[in-house]
Amino acid sequence: MDEEAPGAWHEIVRDVLKRHQVKLVTYVPDNVLRPLIDAVHGDSFFTAFSCAREEEAVGIVSGAWMGGLRGIVLMQTSGFATLPNAIASLAVPFQIPVLMMVSERGTLGEFNIGQSLVARTMRPVLQALAVEHHTMTRLDEVEFIVDRSITQAVATQAPCVFILSPLLTGGKVFAK
Repeated sequence: MDEEAPGAWHEIVRDVLKRHQVKLVTYVPDNVLRPLIDAVHGDSFFTAFSCAREEEAVGIVSGAWMGGLRGIVLMQTSGFATLPNAIASLAVPFQIPVLMMVSERGTLGEFNIGQSLVARTMRPVLQALAVEHHTMTRLDEVEFIVDRSITQAVATQAPCVFILSPLLTGGKVFAK
């Protein structure tokens, strides 16, 4: 980013992905991630498409890495619950720097118990798998965390997870 005022979180993420040549974006649709999904669909630099399941998206990004293309997987918290096997049996042992961005649900007024359970277990699972992960809560930290983490993931050939806190994104808006 320039010395100008930072843009919205999703614009910053889009720009950092471009800077790092992360051209493939796979995702399972999510309303919180919608601004980023729309931003990458609106930019011809990216190839972006929806997957049926999160582990499918991880498999596609892993295969793309083996073919010389960088990618990222976008999902919400509950979708992460399907991934420990794919991370532990594919990304970690084969040293694939799968980038994953998770919109955090299950906190700050969440009504869905499934989201809450995964939110409480996601970080301990990532820790157990020795997967680098960072929770972004403020706009002023987004560029630094995403930029440096992509650099590290590629250099160390290890997966990395970006967790987008509702403090950053505004979270899911619930009907009253």
